[in-house]
Amino acid sequence: MIVDIKELFDAPGTSIPLEGEIDLSQVEIWGENIFSSPVQISGIFQNRSGIVTLKYRATAVLEYNCDRCGKKTRRNAEYEFEHWLARELASGNENDEYIMVPTGNIDMDELVMTDVTLELPFQLLCREDCKGLCPVCGADLNETTCKCNTKQIDPRLEKLKMLLDS
Repeated sequence: MIVDIKELFDAPGTSIPLEGEIDLSQVEIWGENIFSSPVQISGIFQNRSGIVTLKYRATAVLEYNCDRCGKKTRRNAEYEFEHWLARELASGNENDEYIMVPTGNIDMDELVMTDVTLELPFQLLCREDCKGLCPVCGADLNETTCKCNTKQIDPRLEKLKMLLDS
């Protein structure tokens, strides 16, 4: 979705509403396509005293396999973002605080994809306190307590334990 904001830069006190959806179903995150439906966005572009800002909310439905227990999980995620926009900087240098839009057109697909994927956690869990699977028998520790001896010693460290025990 390309949004034309050329006139906004020259008209302090004006705003342009933002509504739409961005399809991220083909975006692969850690080997999975986790966006099950388009990301809904709503917000506003505003020029306040010559400073153009973009404030928007992105709402997504995520479907993924839990990184600890493997359970198929579906959850809603909502994120809020704010960016400063500029056609050019007076200094001519790059600045990470501003999104440069020299043509006055901003590609919301790319911006939303970047913003949302950077907000995702490194581990996608079914719940915060997921216990995962037993490393011995594979039982889901969220649903049952297994009778395995989970305190098995790594065979590579067994000699070290014998040394410490003596």
